[in-house]
Amino acid sequence: MSKTIAAIATGNSAGGIGVIRISGDDAIEIAQRVFQAADGTPLTELKGYTAKFGNVVSHGESFDNAIALVFRAPKSYTGENVVELSVHGGLFVVEKTLETVFDAGAVPAEAGEFTKRAFLNGKMDLAQAEGVAALISAGGQEAAKASFNLLQGSLSNKITAVLDRLIDCSSSMAAWVDYPDEEIPEFTDDALIDTLTFAQNELKSLLDNYENGIIMTEGVDTVIAGRPNTGKSTLMNMLAGREKSIVTHIEGTTRDIVEDSVRLGNMVLHLSDTAGLRKSDDIVEAIGIQKALDKVENSTLVLAVFDSSQKLNNDDLTLITACQGKKAVAVVNKTDLESEIDIEKITAVFDEIVYISAKNHQGTAELESAVKRVLGVETFDSSQPLLANQRQKLCVKRAYDSICQALTGAQMGVTFDAVNVMIDSAVDDLLSLTGKKATEEVVNNIFSKFCVGK
Repeated sequence: MSKTIAAIATGNSAGGIGVIRISGDDAIEIAQRVFQAADGTPLTELKGYTAKFGNVVSHGESFDNAIALVFRAPKSYTGENVVELSVHGGLFVVEKTLETVFDAGAVPAEAGEFTKRAFLNGKMDLAQAEGVAALISAGGQEAAKASFNLLQGSLSNKITAVLDRLIDCSSSMAAWVDYPDEEIPEFTDDALIDTLTFAQNELKSLLDNYENGIIMTEGVDTVIAGRPNTGKSTLMNMLAGREKSIVTHIEGTTRDIVEDSVRLGNMVLHLSDTAGLRKSDDIVEAIGIQKALDKVENSTLVLAVFDSSQKLNNDDLTLITACQGKKAVAVVNKTDLESEIDIEKITAVFDEIVYISAKNHQGTAELESAVKRVLGVETFDSSQPLLANQRQKLCVKRAYDSICQALTGAQMGVTFDAVNVMIDSAVDDLLSLTGKKATEEVVNNIFSKFCVGK
């Protein structure tokens, strides 16, 4: 019999309600020790999916109103008996309720232990469990949609479709090789190549969409760069929706990197506002400028800001050179002023140029479209199956490599038993992705990254 665990399932801050989740064989009995229904009905007599209003009690004394919601195994999140106690969301009340549940016989849940039990009890596979974590941490609409689809089984279903074909193919080949004298239907090279080609295409589509999926779900490291007073900090504040960077007419105001994560449409940009690019004898400012150049070199996306009202100078040309070969958008700012910029030198390097007035908050939609085109995510579809992390990518990459080797071997006439070794390797990797062959170490590592109440 597993231990009955409990934890706070809501955030660590005051709110309208706080929820204490209890899961395990004795969950209902433990909840009964700390909860008294207003109509006197014991929780142990309730059917699943039933709620009762009453009070939570410590040492015979009621200290808050509560609602107890009972779920009976196996029809619960964890697959075990579960009770959720909803109390008023003051920090003291929530903590006191949890302590009372511990006094009644529950033990503290480990990080991710509720979802881990759901996985171990067959309520979800490992890819779906990772969807739970991704959904909790989603910072934008596309991230939330993609994570929810992962939780709903979009990736698992795609992997299962590949596995079913590979396992059927493998068993047919094994039977044909091991029992040549039996009346087993002949397995043909064409059937083998058709199955391997299907698997190769399905896995390749997942790998090809991985980078775009990560950009849209986790965000993209973005640097705002340009010479002093082009409006970098004003652009930062416009995107952040608040005064994040100090804005003055004095050159060199921004001396270090100012960072924030913002939403640009349905994307998340992890922004860095950098020191203005120029030659400086000021030691502190020079350090900031070097950091800015390093950011331009190492960031995934560069928003190169130019002043529409000024001709390009050597500092602008330095930035243009630094952006060659990078995913970069030229942001021509201060369009509310008379234009003096020689745009030809910018168009020679940048495929995407956006004209904005950051001061007047004009040009955000155009900037969003340009950024999507530069990143190649303008047709991103979060409803399609996506790989959520490096673990999943590595499993698919290993399986894909094995399938490619098997397909090459089959086309060259390699024997069925040799090809089957490669197929079995691919199957093992895909089963590791869904958790059916994942090691205990991998499983523990995944759930250790969850919050305690999930």
